Amino acid sequence: MFNDITRREVLKQTVASALGLGAIGSLPHVANANPLAPKASQFPVKAKRVILFFMPGGVSHVDTFDPKSALARDHGKSLGKDRILTTSKWGSQRYGESGMEISDLFPFTAQCADDLCLIRSMHGDKGDHFEATLSMHSGAMAGTLPGIGAWVSYGMGTENPNLPSHIVFAKKLPYAGSQAWDSNFLPAYHQGTRITPGAEPISNLYPDPAMARYQSQELALLKKMNSRHRDARPGDGVLDARMYSFDAAVGLQKTAPQVFDLSEETEETLKLYGIDRNDKSSFAWQCLAARRMSEQGVRFVELIDSGNWDAHSKMQSYDKLAKNVDRGMGALITDLKQRGLLDETLIVWCTEFGRTPSAKKANPDGRDHYKTAFTCFLAGGGVKGGMAYGATDEHGIRIAENPVHIHDFHATILHLLGFDHTKLTHFFSGRDFRLTGLAGNVVTDIIA
Repeated sequence: MFNDITRREVLKQTVASALGLGAIGSLPHVANANPLAPKASQFPVKAKRVILFFMPGGVSHVDTFDPKSALARDHGKSLGKDRILTTSKWGSQRYGESGMEISDLFPFTAQCADDLCLIRSMHGDKGDHFEATLSMHSGAMAGTLPGIGAWVSYGMGTENPNLPSHIVFAKKLPYAGSQAWDSNFLPAYHQGTRITPGAEPISNLYPDPAMARYQSQELALLKKMNSRHRDARPGDGVLDARMYSFDAAVGLQKTAPQVFDLSEETEETLKLYGIDRNDKSSFAWQCLAARRMSEQGVRFVELIDSGNWDAHSKMQSYDKLAKNVDRGMGALITDLKQRGLLDETLIVWCTEFGRTPSAKKANPDGRDHYKTAFTCFLAGGGVKGGMAYGATDEHGIRIAENPVHIHDFHATILHLLGFDHTKLTHFFSGRDFRLTGLAGNVVTDIIA
C-alpha cells in the first residue's frame, strides 16, 4: 500500500507522462481554478501573442539577411591561421520602400521587407549547438531553465481554455531536445505541447474507441476522488494543477481537430501558402496552422524547422533549406497583415548563432559556428518595420554598431508583450528567477 507521499508522486508522474508534461508545479489552492486564465500585462501594448520560427544548426547571416558585397571583392583573401574570406553563393536584392537588402534565398519573406525589423548585431555566449539552443530559448547556457514560451504562458495565461497556451511544432527534435520548451520550475501547464506534423499531429488525442463512451464517467469518478484527496490537504495546490490537466485534455480533444481542419480556408489562402487541403506535414502547413491557433487564442506558437543549417561544408544545401521555409514564413506574415492581425501578433525569427564569413583554406565550401555576430528578425507586434538595427563590418566579422545580446533580445520580446523583464519573475529555490537572468536591456529604438 502506498504511503501518502509515494501515492502523490506516482499519480503526478503518471498523469504528466500521459499528457506529455514534466513534473507538475504548484498552484494556489483554489478549487476548480483555471491556472491559465488570461492575465493582464504590466503595461498596455499591441502584441497579444507570439509566433516564433527557430532554425536549428546556426544560419549564416552573410548568406541570408546580412549580405556583404565586400566578401565577393575579397574572396580568397587570407585571414591567417589557414583561413580565407569566402563569398556567398547567392546574390541579393533590395526590397520594398525601405530598400532592405535580403538574399535571393528568401524571395517570399523578402516581399515582406517593409514589415521586418532585421537585427543584424546579435551575439551570444556559446558556439556549441546544445548550449546555444538552450541559450536562445531560455537565456541559460547550461542546465534547463524555463523556455521563453513557458515564460510567456506564465505571464499571459491563455485566451482559450481548450487549447494549450504554449505549442511547439517539431517534426524533429532540435539540439537539446524538449528541454528547449521545458517549464522547469514553472508549473507544468506552461510547458510546450509538441505537435508532430503528419497524419497524427497530436498523439493519443482520442481514447480507445472501445472505451470512449466510458471516458466521461471515469473522469467524473476520478475528479470526485481527487477533490476529496485535495480538500483533506489545504495548501497543497499540486492536485489542483493535475485536475486542471484532465479538463484541458478533454478540451483539446474537442478543439484541436477544428484547428487542423482546413476545409473553411479559401483557395486564395491555400494558394498563398502553396499547399492543398490534405497537407498536414509541410512547413507551410505548420505556418497556416500556427495562424489558426493564434486566432483561437494560443499565446505562444513555435515552429522548429526540420532542416539543419549547420553547413560546415556543402553550402549549397541552403537552397533546399531556404525553399522549405521561405514561402510559409512569407505567407504567414502576409496573411496576418491582410487579416489585421499582424499588429497584435509578434513574429520572431531566430537561430542558434551565425556562421563565419570565412572558411578553412582546405575546405572553402563551408562555414563554421560563429557566436560573435549573426542576424535575427522581428515583425508585427508593435515593432518598427522596414528597418535594420545594428550592423556588422563590411565582411560580417565583427559587430560595428548597436550590439544586441540574446538577453537584450528576450527583454525586448517581453517588453513588446507588455512586461518588464526584471519584474516577470518566479520565486524558486530561495531566489527570484527571470528569463533574462541578471542582464538584458530593451532595444527601444525598434519599438514603434
